[in-house]
Amino acid sequence: MEETGAASDSVVLEFKEDTALTEKMRLRVSSLQCSGQKRQDGERLLLPHEAVYRLDFRRQELSFRRWNVSLGGHGRVTITGISQHWTPDLTHLMTRQLLEPVGTFWRNADDPDGCGLKWLEADMQEFGERIAELAKVRKVMYFLFAFKDGAEAAKLRCSLAFSSQE
Repeated sequence: MEETGAASDSVVLEFKEDTALTEKMRLRVSSLQCSGQKRQDGERLLLPHEAVYRLDFRRQELSFRRWNVSLGGHGRVTITGISQHWTPDLTHLMTRQLLEPVGTFWRNADDPDGCGLKWLEADMQEFGERIAELAKVRKVMYFLFAFKDGAEAAKLRCSLAFSSQE
């Protein structure tokens, strides 16, 4: 896409790990394991290779432009949007609150040095546009990031570029 308009029309939002919420979700898993209880019907528990990230929208009227993703090394990162608003009492995450499509970025271990990240372009475009739509009614949006096949949170930089419609 060609860049148009002044630089002030461009908004870049970086995904930030919500460590407190990630920890609360890990405690939920621990608590269930220790007490021998089962998850609620339809509840989605956080897996060990997952973390909760968030986007904070300072502006509401945004148009999606592009993903900015870099991953050191190889691996696979899957990003799943969550339609849920969390409350201080930690409302449990339910599978019906996970959005489609998911975003997946990857680099295989046998890819040549300097090989760029791979992704499904149509899915990533649709996912970005869906996030921009949700930003119109939200100040914060949450995401599950799954790190697989050698990917690590410390080696990932991920943001979205939008243009402002205001």
